[in-house]
Amino acid sequence: MKMKVAAAISLLGLMLGPAAILNAQGHGMMAGGGFGYDHGPMGHMFRDLNLTDAQKQQVKSIMEANKTTMHSLMQQMAQNKLAMLQATANGAYDQAKIQTLANQQAQLQAAMTVQHESLEHQVYTQVLTPDQRTTFDQHRADEISHITEHLQKMASGTEPAPPAQ
Repeated sequence: MKMKVAAAISLLGLMLGPAAILNAQGHGMMAGGGFGYDHGPMGHMFRDLNLTDAQKQQVKSIMEANKTTMHSLMQQMAQNKLAMLQATANGAYDQAKIQTLANQQAQLQAAMTVQHESLEHQVYTQVLTPDQRTTFDQHRADEISHITEHLQKMASGTEPAPPAQ
């Protein structure tokens, strides 16, 4: 159960990550009054950038311009998840149907990732100052280092086993 909750939170974070730019600067809502959002995969990357009010407005405009696409992808992902839950209800298992739904979900996740990275790129190139980009790049380098260490521990077998559920 904990893994399902963590996966759902991670997925939501990926979908709404750009909203963290606003929240990291004191705005609790996505452009258009969407979801309250305080943390996420991008939230920590933007926390030390001290965006100006004008920059916050630029981010809000970028989010608003991409809102329809993001909403459509989130809706499709939710519909696919519902179809998966229905297809596997009461212990049902039709491998072909599950594979089809999993492939669809993977395509939707890929589209969401591309959209997320596009939003991040737009903010990076259109909003951030050179100093803010340097700070952002350092956060990115720290994240890469952390993931690399984790992967090395996993490969060497020194990573602790996940807790029993």
